[in-house]
Amino acid sequence: MTVTRPTPDFDTNIGSDPHPSLYNEDLAPLTQDKRRWGAFEFFNVWTNDVQSLAGYTLAASLFITAGINGWWVFAAIILAGVFVNFLVNLTGKPSVKYGIPYAVMARSSMGVRGAQFPALIRGIVAIFWYGAQTYFASTAVALALDAIFGNPELPLFLGMDAIDWISYVFVAALQVVLFLKGIAWIERFLNFAGPAVYVVMIALLVAIWVQAGDRLLPAVGSIFNNSSVEGWAAVGAFFGVIGTMIAYFSAVIINFGDFARFSRTEKAMKRGNFYGLPVSLTFFTFLSLFTTAGAFIVLQGGEGVPLTNPAEIVGLVGNVFLTIIAAVTFVIATIGINLVANFIPPAYDLSNLAPQRISFQTGGYLTAALGFIVGALWVATISQIGLPMFVDTLGAILAPLYGVLVADYYIVQRRAVHVADLYSMEKSGRYFYQKGWNVRALIAIGVAGVFSIAAVWVPALAGLSGFAWVIGALLGAALYTAVMWSYRPKPVAEPVEPVAVETGA
Repeated sequence: MTVTRPTPDFDTNIGSDPHPSLYNEDLAPLTQDKRRWGAFEFFNVWTNDVQSLAGYTLAASLFITAGINGWWVFAAIILAGVFVNFLVNLTGKPSVKYGIPYAVMARSSMGVRGAQFPALIRGIVAIFWYGAQTYFASTAVALALDAIFGNPELPLFLGMDAIDWISYVFVAALQVVLFLKGIAWIERFLNFAGPAVYVVMIALLVAIWVQAGDRLLPAVGSIFNNSSVEGWAAVGAFFGVIGTMIAYFSAVIINFGDFARFSRTEKAMKRGNFYGLPVSLTFFTFLSLFTTAGAFIVLQGGEGVPLTNPAEIVGLVGNVFLTIIAAVTFVIATIGINLVANFIPPAYDLSNLAPQRISFQTGGYLTAALGFIVGALWVATISQIGLPMFVDTLGAILAPLYGVLVADYYIVQRRAVHVADLYSMEKSGRYFYQKGWNVRALIAIGVAGVFSIAAVWVPALAGLSGFAWVIGALLGAALYTAVMWSYRPKPVAEPVEPVAVETGA
């Protein structure tokens, strides 16, 4: 016989008349039939993120500059992966539940109009990351071209020669072409890139290890055995590495809902996050540590400063074929995560500013144009502050937004959002606040942001630089909870829909 029983369903009800300034098809909740991502897709998002040239360079730089033993740096990076896994599960849960991107989810805490502010900040940070990652990807292309043409001496413009500029323009154009092919094609691209990079990284390590022989393990133990920092300062450096790695992932942490909304189930999302973060990050860090140490012994003769860019390491191998293969693979990995983490989110964010006039595709074009300028200035200006400080600064800007988002959903809204009101300009709407703006949330973000950014740039607070993201997130959450304590809306009823179930008589 057939019986009916209520079962929780995804709340995709936006009401009969969503306000046109808050709605377009790209910002609408995804229905269950459009959610195709399983654990493998989430695994590849994180795998491509950690495998990018910027990810490798940051990890290798921390081994060299942290001032503590390399094994402690290794442990700190792994712990950061565990913590990031926890953080993204928190922000992913509501978007799996409601099928909405971050730009819409932010309306719950910031107001239906006020959400444009954090979305714009997130978009600007992503554009900076997009430009930086585009530059890093172009270095691999330039490496291959230099190997083919014999490293010609060419004049420089903004720190790059003609081959560098040709490579940069090529990578920038290629990313736009891939974006135009759509999210389904990008998914397939990521699913190929993740495993492919690991194959090349393992091959590179094996090639170096064969040449290094029994010198490799002592090199790993000695080259990064830095005792310049001791006592409590070493403890601070350890946690500083954790904070910097969290800041590296901050751009994805805050807008993880843009990906989580495609998940079939919350369980699939969490499983993919676990294998893609703590597990994949551990393996990749192992490869980075041993490859950097081996390259220092074999390719540099143990002199100078260890190379932190894998493309440069490959270039010293002296094999043109290997250089080209490795360059193509690293470009694929970096482009993959750049599209997912730094291109698609600002496209959503810019679209959210004016849904009627800026489509998702138009937002993508704006991101590409602005990111191109950032990447073109990377060598001459932006890189001068150093990659760790660049990462910490962008993380400090985003951290309060994360704290407010989590505190709002789990504490203020009590894990329930009224989806229709996210698209409504009615004064009686749950998220209308003061003319569409939640001024209290803006104050909380502003105060927390001042402290987190100061932790990076004020010399007297230099010891807190690696903790900037954690400070900003915790302070943002605490201040938001405090100023919103008097605003305790009644819980929203969970959507329930009768479902027919066949049973035996």
